[in-house]
Amino acid sequence: MSVEKITAREPCCSKLKMFLAAMCFVFFAKAFQGSYMKSSVTQIERRFDIPSSLIGFIDGSFEIGNLFVIAFVSYFGAKLHRPRLIGAGCLIMAMGSFITAAPHFFQGPYKYETTISYLSASNGTESILPCLANGSLAHDNEIPKVEIQAECEKAASSSLWLYVFLGNMLRGVGETPVMPLGLSYLDDFSREENTALYMALIQTLGILGPMFGFMLGSFCAKLYVDIGAVDLDTITINHKDTRWVGAWWLGFLLTGGVMLLAGIPFWFFPKSLPKQGETETDKKSNILEGDQDRFIPDNNKHSTAPNKPAPVSMAALAKDFLPSLKKLFSNTIYLLIVCTGFIQVSGFIGMITFMPKFMEQIYGQSASRAIFLIGIMTLPAVALGIITGGFIMKKFKLNVLGATKLCIGASLLAFSSLVIQYFLQCDNSQVAGLTVSYQGAPQVSYQQNTLISPCNMGCSCSVKHWDPICASNGLTYASPCLAGCQTSTGDGKDMAFHNCTCIGESPLPFANMSAVLGQCPRKSDCDYMFKFYMAVTVIGAFFSSCGATPGYIILLRSINPELKSLALGIYILIVRTLGGIPPPIYFGALIDRTCLKWGTKQCGGRGACRFYDSGAFRFSLRSRAGDPATQRWSSSSGDGT
Repeated sequence: MSVEKITAREPCCSKLKMFLAAMCFVFFAKAFQGSYMKSSVTQIERRFDIPSSLIGFIDGSFEIGNLFVIAFVSYFGAKLHRPRLIGAGCLIMAMGSFITAAPHFFQGPYKYETTISYLSASNGTESILPCLANGSLAHDNEIPKVEIQAECEKAASSSLWLYVFLGNMLRGVGETPVMPLGLSYLDDFSREENTALYMALIQTLGILGPMFGFMLGSFCAKLYVDIGAVDLDTITINHKDTRWVGAWWLGFLLTGGVMLLAGIPFWFFPKSLPKQGETETDKKSNILEGDQDRFIPDNNKHSTAPNKPAPVSMAALAKDFLPSLKKLFSNTIYLLIVCTGFIQVSGFIGMITFMPKFMEQIYGQSASRAIFLIGIMTLPAVALGIITGGFIMKKFKLNVLGATKLCIGASLLAFSSLVIQYFLQCDNSQVAGLTVSYQGAPQVSYQQNTLISPCNMGCSCSVKHWDPICASNGLTYASPCLAGCQTSTGDGKDMAFHNCTCIGESPLPFANMSAVLGQCPRKSDCDYMFKFYMAVTVIGAFFSSCGATPGYIILLRSINPELKSLALGIYILIVRTLGGIPPPIYFGALIDRTCLKWGTKQCGGRGACRFYDSGAFRFSLRSRAGDPATQRWSSSSGDGT
């Protein structure tokens, strides 16, 4: 006799599929939250007047939060209620976002540096004198000492960046259980042939998070930081100016609310689910086996009463931790995967953190446009690559060896695109005294005394401040005073300067002796170069992300099932510790070394960098970036990278 198996038809809204939908949403939310943080790095740096190395340290605090708890959450969490741990993590991430936005409500209005001096005329109006022949009339001396002291006390509040550090670290703590516990939970209760497709679906929908995150970052970067609290007509800078600070705090409130909603469904999932595709006969067999295990005869009492399973103590779990860890690191394939991930991610994290600044300084793009292009062009290519990799895995039923070949091919193609990007460059922006001489000859100088020239020597100009103007000869001058401008007309963003003596001394052709606020635009060929750069970036992102799903499969299939959660957790721990924390710091330190003009804080001291040597900047970033490794965008960094 044969027993006919009755296949259980899976409902369209099974608990496993509901969990899959919840995972897609939480991956979207955490990538949305993390990518917004990446897009706001430049705004935070300018708002708190801190160097790139310190903003890299703040950015790395996310990984520091992971470092504290990832190993224990991955090991002990697999034996506890995984969905509820994910829900608790989402709550912590939401709190982290709200704390990150808190400093804005404690700081005073943002005051950007300027060298323009105001003198009251006899008729009660104010006239602007860019060039002051008498040094006693310097702008700093016009402010009463009491007002200077008050401003200095407010400037001390720049240490509020510690709230940003703490909030970002809390986000790292809360993100810890999402990937190792969520993916292992899904892999445990889904068909083996469906795992690759489910993971590709999660990553593809998750990549929409960075798209929306960068677009939100672009939108907020165009809004003035104190929008609603100041009269925007009095602001003399626009979003293209390196002193501009966008409404960075607004996005953190929004992303925190989205993360709060994403965590709600996980509180209602059970600790375990039936295996996907399990037949009715298998279910009955499992129930009978479970009942036989429960009814154990007692020789003393001759009873068949069910015995309750002994609870597993935390001490017993801890006792098995070190042997499990030793067994895991005995796996050579796993060690190779960890080393590869560390090398790739270390380059990529440092590069993506400062990519908006790179596009701003090398190609003359505004911060908001750079952020927008990353979200609208690069990330869709990443999503398409991820789903393509998952489709290839399912279509050709690739084993671990086939998945490895696919990953290697994708990485080689991505690396080739990065090599091409290295040669797509623009010349330095022409700034008198910094990248060219006052006569227009190329001359890169890191010394501030080169800003002084005979044409402005009698103006008692400050060389510490950055208040650029664009002259009719195509040169940018660090301030109206350093251009030797004598008079001005207009107000706000429409202000113009006239009788600028340095323009007349330049051999470059000029229409008149006037200048307007802001830096001069780059040459037309730089726009064409930027288009080629974006095209190569999109192609490289597609090829690189094709290895995302195969990389997951290699990791999951090369370890024992009982060590799955621990392996994922340790992998993330090592990659984020060595590849996530140091790179933003040393990349930022290297970028700081290429700064040609530092800003000045209200009470003196060095502020954020305003202008870089683009050639040295490009070399510092690209030569150390390595493989862009976008196959790790949704795996190795909870920041959506």
